[in-house]
Amino acid sequence: MMKNDRRQALGAMGALALLAATPSWAQARRRIVLGQSVPLTGAGDQIGLAFAAGAKLYFDAFNGAKNNPGWTFELRQVDDGYDPARAAANAKKLLADGADLLFGFVGTGTSEAGAAVAREQGALLFAPFAASDALRDPSVNHVFHVRPSLADEAFKMVRHCATLGQNRIAVVAEDDAMGRAGLAAVNQALQELKLPPLVGSAIVPVNSDRVDAAVAQLAKVQPHAIIQVSLFSTTAAFIRKMRKTGYVGAFMNFSVVGIDPLFAALGKEISGVVVSQVVPSPRSSATPIVKEYLTAIDNSDQTASYEGLEGFIAAKALGESVRRAGRNADRAALQKAMAGMGDYDIGGFRINLRAGVRDSVRTIDLVTITADGKVVR
Repeated sequence: MMKNDRRQALGAMGALALLAATPSWAQARRRIVLGQSVPLTGAGDQIGLAFAAGAKLYFDAFNGAKNNPGWTFELRQVDDGYDPARAAANAKKLLADGADLLFGFVGTGTSEAGAAVAREQGALLFAPFAASDALRDPSVNHVFHVRPSLADEAFKMVRHCATLGQNRIAVVAEDDAMGRAGLAAVNQALQELKLPPLVGSAIVPVNSDRVDAAVAQLAKVQPHAIIQVSLFSTTAAFIRKMRKTGYVGAFMNFSVVGIDPLFAALGKEISGVVVSQVVPSPRSSATPIVKEYLTAIDNSDQTASYEGLEGFIAAKALGESVRRAGRNADRAALQKAMAGMGDYDIGGFRINLRAGVRDSVRTIDLVTITADGKVVR
């Protein structure tokens, strides 16, 4: 599980920075500054803190390496509280302060806000966490994704349900950009797989335990499986109250829920809950990228997590794109290098930065959580 002092550790990160979209970073090439607006407080703080901490682990290790290629990364981090308006304001300020690259925005609405600002100002947004599939359209050529799409995750979950004969599927989604995007992704998956439509769907407040109406609504339709598009607090409240109705069907979740905070919220009641995962297990040291991450963890006060590993992978992917662009590259060269990373092995794990909603390169795992918080494939 994540340590309680991660917030304090991240607070001492120092400033994150930004790659200038002006010729300055192409000329100097001594320091590449990255700008990140991330929820350090608010509804998505546990996810934001873990993702940002993992990214910092990689950049610190890169900067301290003896064989450093001649430039360093500086991370400047600001809190957006999971609020799209604050994320937009942060993006504008980060870019105005000399940044050319936005990195690792966490949240669907906040990523959309950051992408809009980046487009307006001719900048790039790299590795948003939980961005909507609208940002994956080939026309959106200034945003590069390290993780698969919501559509990919939804397809995996729906196909799994079909394999088990669970053709009565319902969705509960938070009333925000992520919830709406996830609901749309599930509906799309049902259509692609030629399965019956949802037997029901319910919208619930963001980061709230006010789920009674949704529980009553979905209990009536008797679904075989309920796919949840919500953060851990709402997810835990819904699972707990739904089970009290006598429901014994499956609960399935997008990766954005966060296993660690969900376990902290549910305890033993997490038993049997299924979560989609888009990176390897952070404890599978046989995978080279995980081994590299765990080695970095050993020299920190962090605890391994899926979100931390994803941040580490995102940071390393950015480092590789900069290497490919070349020391004297400009923004256009960096963008071209990123677009060319369509099937990159980042250490026993393949990523695809190319634009497009569907991703045939990456593997998505569905894991089941036991009562003691262990992950079972």
